[in-house]
Amino acid sequence: LAKRDFRRTAEPSGEREGSAGTALRFVIQKHDATRLHYDLRLELDGVFKSWAVTRGPSLDPRDKRLAVEVEDHPLDYGDFEGTIPAGQYGGGTVQLWDRGFWAPEGMTAEEGLTKGDLKFTLRGERLRGSWVLVRMKHDRDARAKNPKSKSAARTNWLLIKHRDAQAREGDGGAILAEDRSVASGRPMATIAAGKGRAPKLFMTAGSQAMTADAEPAGRQTQAARPNARKPPARRTEQPVALPNFIEPQLCRSVDRPPSGAAWVHEIKFDGYRMQLRAEGGRINLRTRKGLDWTKKFPAIAEAAQPLPDAVLDGEIVALDHDGAPDFAALQAALSDQATDEVVFFAFDLLFAGGVDLRPLPVSERKAALQKLLARLPEDAGARLRYVDHFATGGEAVLQSACRLSLEGIVSKRLDAPYRSGRGDAWTKAKCRAGQEVVIGGWSSDAGVLRSLLVGVFRGKQFVYVGRVGTGFAQATAARILPRLKAVATETNPFTGKGAPRPAAGITWARPELVAEIEFAGWTGAGMVRQAAFKGLREDKPANEVQAEAPAPAEETELAQPAPPAKAKPAGKQLAGGNVVMGVPISHPEKIMWPDGGDGAPVSKLDLARYYEAMGPWMMRHLAGRPCSILRAPDGYAGERFFQRHAMPGMSNLLELVTVSGDRKPYLQIDRVEGLAAVAQVAALELHPWNCAPGRPDVPGRLVFDLDPGAEVDFSMVIEAAREIRDRLEELGLVSFCKTTGGKGLHVVTPLAAPKQGGPDWPAAKQFARRVCEQMASDQPDRFLTKMAKAQRTGRIFLDYLRNDRMATAVAPLSPRARAGATVSMPLVWTQVREGLDPARYTVRSVPGLIAKSAAWRDYEDGARQLAPAIARMTKTLANAG
Repeated sequence: LAKRDFRRTAEPSGEREGSAGTALRFVIQKHDATRLHYDLRLELDGVFKSWAVTRGPSLDPRDKRLAVEVEDHPLDYGDFEGTIPAGQYGGGTVQLWDRGFWAPEGMTAEEGLTKGDLKFTLRGERLRGSWVLVRMKHDRDARAKNPKSKSAARTNWLLIKHRDAQAREGDGGAILAEDRSVASGRPMATIAAGKGRAPKLFMTAGSQAMTADAEPAGRQTQAARPNARKPPARRTEQPVALPNFIEPQLCRSVDRPPSGAAWVHEIKFDGYRMQLRAEGGRINLRTRKGLDWTKKFPAIAEAAQPLPDAVLDGEIVALDHDGAPDFAALQAALSDQATDEVVFFAFDLLFAGGVDLRPLPVSERKAALQKLLARLPEDAGARLRYVDHFATGGEAVLQSACRLSLEGIVSKRLDAPYRSGRGDAWTKAKCRAGQEVVIGGWSSDAGVLRSLLVGVFRGKQFVYVGRVGTGFAQATAARILPRLKAVATETNPFTGKGAPRPAAGITWARPELVAEIEFAGWTGAGMVRQAAFKGLREDKPANEVQAEAPAPAEETELAQPAPPAKAKPAGKQLAGGNVVMGVPISHPEKIMWPDGGDGAPVSKLDLARYYEAMGPWMMRHLAGRPCSILRAPDGYAGERFFQRHAMPGMSNLLELVTVSGDRKPYLQIDRVEGLAAVAQVAALELHPWNCAPGRPDVPGRLVFDLDPGAEVDFSMVIEAAREIRDRLEELGLVSFCKTTGGKGLHVVTPLAAPKQGGPDWPAAKQFARRVCEQMASDQPDRFLTKMAKAQRTGRIFLDYLRNDRMATAVAPLSPRARAGATVSMPLVWTQVREGLDPARYTVRSVPGLIAKSAAWRDYEDGARQLAPAIARMTKTLANAG
């Protein structure tokens, strides 16, 4: 710091004392000086031990990042973000890129620094998990020979990520692309321009209170370790005064919730976001924009009086007779000033006991909230309720919420602090599209409200997005018509090319009233489809209402499942633990096959990982079709049973579909996460129907199963498959081939669904039977169509019986409950030749092989109508007769 002129630079000089705390803190500052680097600073003994990491940290354990040890910095330097003037030491832009808490591992921090091998845990907003700083050998030797030498004071270290659940092999440096300050949200360019909001303080006195509870679980700070040198005494932290209002944390909208053990999921309530502040028995309720609504909800304010000084985040909701949130009922209660029955659902605790809890992770804040509310009297607890969360896969929770007609779910990172504003740590996924709109007019007929003309703001333009024509019960219309008439105007408020024109029955309105609607989606022209009115909102200014489109699943990293892992032998812990696509796998070490074809056993977790890797490919042949599963709870050699109907306790990631002729619903796998659910119940084989997707009564493909009898050489099976291909081709059909995972082959021809009518299942089965019978008639010494095994010796059974409405065939890429963990492998026809060995396609080998294969890529393009093929066959048989 002696190299700096504090009359010219805004950097902290160390005169302002950092706040005390039992948990050690760290910051990483992105520093664009002579060259871009990242300054890692670890709190220790009242100062920051600091390293300049030249290329920035990497999450890949194989990357060794040079970290040059530099001078200690004062703690208040951890709140600096801005530009150091040119000519000053380190001149350039500084961004607070990450910050949080750290703890040494296995020894005290001082012992690690002296040894030149400092292992530690980070719990930041970006970097987490286990790390190590290793002093380079030359510098370590110099330090050992003369610890006080000048050369030993500025030494080179290597910063390396340990292998754990947070490690990312292959793209460890990708995290450096995140160019937003964790303290202000500003990118480097905005900071350099001196624009944007100031950073929120983390280190300096009065900014927050630190508690020992903030430490990573199972770790000790240096101060807590026996025989560790105690840091200099620091003043005792005073309780933090409650702020009058805290800007709430908001959700990013996604069309698919995130998966993985790092996330938990809560029900999304259809009400008013509300912040409850309790101080000395005085209660304040404020909307998300800070409006004081305490008088609107006196029953909740009274119920909250026993609370200690605290700030709670939650939602005020009216419940219907089934206990489900009802936004219209909440509107009616507010209009009638009858809110005694509404409920405050609390989902977060921001302040309590004089401590700012926002830096703590969601898991710790919610645990504290649950304890706080549990102490309330029973009558108060009826009005103030704790929002529990679900740790199962987000897709499953969303599906359950939708079945209960709820609005959707909110997903939260368990390890994330509370940060005001919109970010990626909280997401929301809705069961049905919802949107806030601004009313710009309405239409009426004989005094009866018919529709609302609504829009949203895009910049300074008020853009028309369509009409809302339903949702107006008589009582609802009576409540809102006076509000509409109060903002009536003669001027059309809509701007732009698509603005509606004046017409009989239309009254314009000043764009001041905000309405909540639900709708079927956006048209290509940007209009709402099938919009229904839910109620007026008074907790958001009209000029902030903009069109909100959820991030598509393929464009949002948060919504993607973890990348598939390579299959590994059982007994080895895989990254991410035992959770696959959000589904916890119980007894993951249980052996399904003692040998996966490579001498190593295949565990239940390996099976789930296989389904995860192959899932996107398999879904083309599973989605929309009822599917039977072959379960083997004790492995393929143990007891096995087929299951086609739902059973108690089945995952709600699996669809249940009802088909005519059977009152029991059938299982159906319509999402890739459902494959993890079937792995969890040890389903070794998947056998879908052969129908068109979503149309069980319509043939979707024909399957010819070539089942060789004893003493039949596999070369004969290959020749038979090629002959069926040729016969189908003569009839105008395109065919594909796959191994069965056993000793046979399947020839599959995809069918295009008829526009109307068309061949039904009996006609399809009859066609397949005729193809096989004609082939057997031409070469009776090689083929037969009878099932009797006694007649199969030396011949191939041409099985056409899979072509029936409820008949199934093993899915492409499905494993088989057979020795060697073989798989039904899709092939290109050039592979169907002498030397083909079905045994080489296993759970172990297939992920690598299918990635390089072009097999079945044009399957959908090969679909043909069956009716012309039947006509050709009929003509051929007639001519032959």
